[in-house]
Amino acid sequence: MAYKDLREFISKLEEEGELKRIKAEVDWNLELCTIAKLNEEKRGPALLFENVKDYPTPVLTSAFSTPRGVALALGLPKTTSLVDTIKTWVERAKTKIPPVWVSNGPCKENIDKGDKVDILKFPVPRWYEGDGGRYIGTTCCIITKDPDTGCVNVGTHRMMVHDNKSTGIWMIPGKHIQLQFVKYAERNERMPVAVAIGVDPVVFACSSAPFPINECEYDYMGGIRGEPVQVTKGETVDLPVPASAEVILEGYVDPKESKHEGPYGEYSGHYQAAYPKPVFRIECVTYRNHPIHWGCTTGLPITDIHMLQTLNRSALLWSDLEHMGLPGIRGVCCPPETGGYFTAIVSIKQLYLGHARQVATSCVSVASGNYSTKLVVVVDDDIDPSNLSEVWWAIGMRYQPDRGTDILNRGRCSPIDPSLHMGDKNYTSRILIDATIPFEWEEKDRPQVIKLTDEVVKRVKTRWEEFFPK
Repeated sequence: MAYKDLREFISKLEEEGELKRIKAEVDWNLELCTIAKLNEEKRGPALLFENVKDYPTPVLTSAFSTPRGVALALGLPKTTSLVDTIKTWVERAKTKIPPVWVSNGPCKENIDKGDKVDILKFPVPRWYEGDGGRYIGTTCCIITKDPDTGCVNVGTHRMMVHDNKSTGIWMIPGKHIQLQFVKYAERNERMPVAVAIGVDPVVFACSSAPFPINECEYDYMGGIRGEPVQVTKGETVDLPVPASAEVILEGYVDPKESKHEGPYGEYSGHYQAAYPKPVFRIECVTYRNHPIHWGCTTGLPITDIHMLQTLNRSALLWSDLEHMGLPGIRGVCCPPETGGYFTAIVSIKQLYLGHARQVATSCVSVASGNYSTKLVVVVDDDIDPSNLSEVWWAIGMRYQPDRGTDILNRGRCSPIDPSLHMGDKNYTSRILIDATIPFEWEEKDRPQVIKLTDEVVKRVKTRWEEFFPK
């Protein structure tokens, strides 16, 4: 079920017709992103750029930009529906498998230290014209350790290149890496950091997920993969790094040093302004022979990051609702069209009065939904929450604004939300929409949905080629 590394995943994508090799020369400066983005708009396959200008090594993009790629990442058939892929994550994540230590790994086939360190020896793209620089961290896994508890955190945060030995790290207040960073600052100590680039797909998918604080993402990665992640000790930092990663960056962040990071074309489809952010000083780089750089276009939906956030945020929200003891949850989807953030759609089998409202309010109360969610839609169990045509139908035909609307104020917001005024990104309001048929309506009063006759559907399907000969 698990891929041993990124290369095995690439081979699977190609085997399934979900990867295209680009052999023509492509400029890392804007052109690579433009090709990838136009391909994503057509819902095309993953792309492996094999001839990047000035570089001998390739760049992978768009591996997660379709439901097909996401399903394959979890080892499922590419025809698996998005909701079933999310449900698979939910079930697998119930079992945690800790990582296993190995003495070495492919990530250490080459080791550069001191004057040899040069992160621009890798084909790091400049994605958008308005970006503040080249971004090496778009599909990265940033590994840090809590100085008090020793708990390891693996997270994904953007990283802009400052020069060939340093980058910024976009730490958002309240995120686990930022909370750990504050502890190092209070101790007046530098925070050791390792960054893995080009990992197996589940490792990256979990790194970018909002798992509970003080729980190690490596344990969830193992459960979702079905076998433990192999980790090895960094060369210069006491941190566990994925042994099969393409590239590992090692160094530290000094609480006394910050530098403007950004702007960046964020997953909101808007530029996020530059702010002073911590500087990652890189002292060692280890990498595989002929390393593959994995990058993401981000920007306007739908790209890798939007599909990935849909997968992991939907799965974690579904898990949180079940952990609360809420019955009747049939499906959860945070649509990629809204960035995989900001919106949550939940399908339920109503079991009692107030059930739909309980689910809606719970969505913005649990940890996975509290951050940035500003629209919640609850629909009946005959609606697929990942099918926006069905969801809009339910809103049009079952939602009454006077009985189905609640507005909440002063919710926790995302600083990336472009609908918030630049000078007031402290709180978001929320709207909860109940688009279910009222539970209390008697059967005779319920609107009857038009359905095809099952027996006739079955008969027609057996004769389909007779009606539509090839």
